[in-house]
Amino acid sequence: MFGIGVQELVVVLVIVLVLFGGKKLPELSKGIGEAIKNIRTGFSDDEKTKDKTSKDKSKK
Repeated sequence: MFGIGVQELVVVLVIVLVLFGGKKLPELSKGIGEAIKNIRTGFSDDEKTKDKTSKDKSKK
């Protein structure tokens, strides 16, 4: 995973905790989760549209 080991991941998490504080972390993680969900939804919608378009073109 991008060459990140456990030690590096722990350091990054500690830095994030120091920067944002304990109270902001739940909000931050919720926002990141929603963003990832929206990106996945967008990609799946795009693939569905692409499949539908290719099927319509093959019928003609």
